[in-house]
Amino acid sequence: MSDYPVLYRKRLIPKECVKLKDDIIIEMNDEVIVTKWNALKPKKDLHHGYSCYFLNRGFKVSKFYAADNSLLYYYCDIVNYEFNKEENSLLVTDLLADVIVYPDGFVKVVDIDEMVQCLDSGDIDLDLLKVSLTALDSLLKIIYAGDFDKLTDYIAVHEK
Repeated sequence: MSDYPVLYRKRLIPKECVKLKDDIIIEMNDEVIVTKWNALKPKKDLHHGYSCYFLNRGFKVSKFYAADNSLLYYYCDIVNYEFNKEENSLLVTDLLADVIVYPDGFVKVVDIDEMVQCLDSGDIDLDLLKVSLTALDSLLKIIYAGDFDKLTDYIAVHEK
């Protein structure tokens, strides 16, 4: 659908901005964008997946699959969204902190050290760091309350 924005992923570590030209938007509304994708840089285990961008919450939840379609884990990025109406694009900046939720329910928070590194280098300012930590706290509260399925249901509905 031509109304869908072009998606870009920006990372601070390593510094890069990539057009997600092969991601397929399968749902979009004022609250979420759901995409289906194949790994940009396939790894030994990661092959493909789905992502749900929570536009008003500051995070993205992705479901990672192996080539045999087995679930690896959910990977949750803390992000900042910037819409460009003129170009009909969405720039999604990775704000470093990530949460991994494994199939057995184990939760792992990663890359907190990168937040300090980017603050020290000036690649992120204190206000954006606060935004990142607030979104991380919000996501963890959802997970620890047992409500993570309310986020993953946006993906599950498209897998049937």
